[in-house]
Amino acid sequence: MARVRTVRSLGVVGLVLVAAVTAGCSGSSSGPPAASHASSGSGSGSATTAGAGAAPAPTESNPPGDIPDNQAYVAFRPSGGAFTVKVPEGWARTGQGGATVFTDKLNRVEIATASASSAPTVTSVGSEVVPRLRGQVPKFDGPKVSQVNRHAGSAVLLKYQGDSAADPVTGKIVRDAFERYAFYRQGHEVDLTLSGPVNADNVDPWRIVTDSFSWK
Repeated sequence: MARVRTVRSLGVVGLVLVAAVTAGCSGSSSGPPAASHASSGSGSGSATTAGAGAAPAPTESNPPGDIPDNQAYVAFRPSGGAFTVKVPEGWARTGQGGATVFTDKLNRVEIATASASSAPTVTSVGSEVVPRLRGQVPKFDGPKVSQVNRHAGSAVLLKYQGDSAADPVTGKIVRDAFERYAFYRQGHEVDLTLSGPVNADNVDPWRIVTDSFSWK
C-alpha cells in the first residue's frame, strides 16, 4: 500500500512539472507580439522623421536686383571732366583707382576715363579689352561686342557675364550681367560699365544712364 502511495505522489509531481513547463512555454510565446509592437512603434518614428523635412523654398516671383521704376537720377560730372552722365540718386559713391563707382545693393555703375590716340572699335575691344577682362573677372563668359548709338553718338558695347565679389558679411556670390560702353572724342575715352544680377530687368534704367551721357 505504501508503494502505491509513492507512485501516486510521483505522478502528482510529474503533472505539476508538466504544468509549469507548459506555462513557461506559453509565457515565452507572448514575446513575438511584444517585439511586433516595438517594430510598429519604430515605423511610426521613421514616418514622423520623414514628414519633418522642410519643403523647398519657393522661387521668387521678382528677381533680385531690379531698379525701381520711380528711381530718380542726378547728373554726375567729374572734377575737370569733359562729360556728364546721370546716375541713380542716393547710391553710394566710391573711388576705385582711376574710376568712380556708384553702388546700391546688387547693382553697380562704374565710370572710368582714359587718354586714347584713336577711337575704340569692335575689333579693338574684342582683341584687347576682352582678354584683359577675362583675367580680371571671375568666371568671365559670353562676350559680345557691337556698335551702338546713343544720344552722344556712336559707342562700342561689350556685353558679358561674370561672378561678383563675395559679400563681406554673407559670403554670397551673385552671377552678374555686364554692359560696358566705350565713348570717345578727341583723344578722350570714357568707359561706362553697368552691372547687376543676370535675372534683373534693368533695361530701362541702363538706357536712361547711357542715353544721358554727353560731352561738354
